[in-house]
Amino acid sequence: MHRRPEFDDIFMELAVNLAQRSHCVKRHVGAVLTKDTRIISIGYNGPPEKTHNCDEEWPEMGCPRDSKGSCSLALHAEENAIVYAVKNGMDISGATVYVTLSPCLSCARLMYASGIKKVIYLNSYAAYKGLPIDEGVAFLQKFGVEVVPYNNQKNSSSN
Repeated sequence: MHRRPEFDDIFMELAVNLAQRSHCVKRHVGAVLTKDTRIISIGYNGPPEKTHNCDEEWPEMGCPRDSKGSCSLALHAEENAIVYAVKNGMDISGATVYVTLSPCLSCARLMYASGIKKVIYLNSYAAYKGLPIDEGVAFLQKFGVEVVPYNNQKNSSSN
């Protein structure tokens, strides 16, 4: 019998595939913004449009670092998805985000302020950064946003 894929699996698989589009030399992250089982926006981490592609301009080390040691150019995948949706007049309040890396604190604040109601993530930002807790996840949960690790139904590859 044919198993129909769940929307969670479809959207997370798309996020994993989108991550492969990233120009970042350090980490590839993808995001899918959905509402009522419909995709309303997508994003992956990298510099803003019409600036630089880090893997082309700085292939060995990536873009220059800011004062905190982070990428000076990159937008996170969630930021790119949210910015695109807002630029195109989409209502994202009540939306769900599927992302391959749990949100950092800055993205969590943006998600909360945008009215996003649910975040499903594949991998832990804290584990990636060597932090004791996922600050973004804790922030969202504190203010009533549902945040859940992806229940890997299909054995999606992780990035």
